Amino acid sequence: MSAEDRGRAVEIVRTDRLDGELVDGWRQLIADDPDGSWFAGPDWVLAWWRTLGAGQRGEIAVWRGPDGRVEAVLPLTRGRLRLHHRVPFGVSAVTLLGAGPGAADHCGPAVRPHRRDEVAAWLASRTRRRTLWLPALDQAHHDLLPPGARPVARTACPRLDLTVGPDRLGSRDFRAANRRAHRRLAAAGVTFHWAPPTAAPPGVLDELLRLHRLRRQAATGGVSSFDASRLPLHRALLETARPGSGPAFQLAHHQGELIGVLYGFRWADRFAYYQIGWDQRWAAESLGTALIDAAVRSCAAEGVRVFDFLRGDEPYKYRFGAQDRTDVSLLLPRGPGGALLGLKYRLLRAG
Repeated sequence: MSAEDRGRAVEIVRTDRLDGELVDGWRQLIADDPDGSWFAGPDWVLAWWRTLGAGQRGEIAVWRGPDGRVEAVLPLTRGRLRLHHRVPFGVSAVTLLGAGPGAADHCGPAVRPHRRDEVAAWLASRTRRRTLWLPALDQAHHDLLPPGARPVARTACPRLDLTVGPDRLGSRDFRAANRRAHRRLAAAGVTFHWAPPTAAPPGVLDELLRLHRLRRQAATGGVSSFDASRLPLHRALLETARPGSGPAFQLAHHQGELIGVLYGFRWADRFAYYQIGWDQRWAAESLGTALIDAAVRSCAAEGVRVFDFLRGDEPYKYRFGAQDRTDVSLLLPRGPGGALLGLKYRLLRAG
């Protein structure tokens, strides 16, 4: 095959065991893209496929340049979408590999600018006769959508611009309240420690799950989708962590006891805050807010430029000064099943 042919051909990979050169090239695409997302990269997608998505038929479309370097990656899978939790069957659809259970945000392909038209044309051809479901698609990828795809849900994903400095985030009163909380906690013997990628303490995920469950029960009395069934995915992510890239933790201790854990993903100059858990006995001392504030400061000290709170418009995110970036879930219905899915989302919007 000539260099010109290699530059045009699409390579389809149907295994989660990719060679190191392809994985590194995919990682580089995400790191180089200012809109790149951890959830669109190989560490998340492949770990998800091996754990929560085990057994799914996935395919990873890869475009390379004439020199063999990776220029675009689009991971897809065939799944079934439930019409209702009481309906025992689902509708077949093509969707993004790595989306769905696990709460991925800012999903989408990794594409160099000069490949976007080609990737869009290929996706339109690939889904010509099948329903396409693109959940939590980052707004940077809307130009890749086939004709007829329409938004059915929007999700606010607030984020902080850390380039202004952590001491200028939020209102003056909010910053003062944070300083007072840190002084109270320090006087009580609480210390904060940042664990960057590859430095996660043993058992930290189990402690995070325990503290998160207790916090959730105290706050809402309900359960969370972040439970023991998710641990295989996150343990797999720990295994692929590299210096400067992967799971990172902000920890809070009191007299040797772990009383707070904030968990997220660090890569390039970005951090995605994924989950938190903390001891409710410290609620009066604002431990939760102080833990987030400590993580923001740790990230800023490491050169992180964007602190992403991910999905949800909880008020505390905006008190830190976060600004929304919006993910959109899109549907391109085909056939009777696709029509039923379209009806489902129209009814949800109407309700």
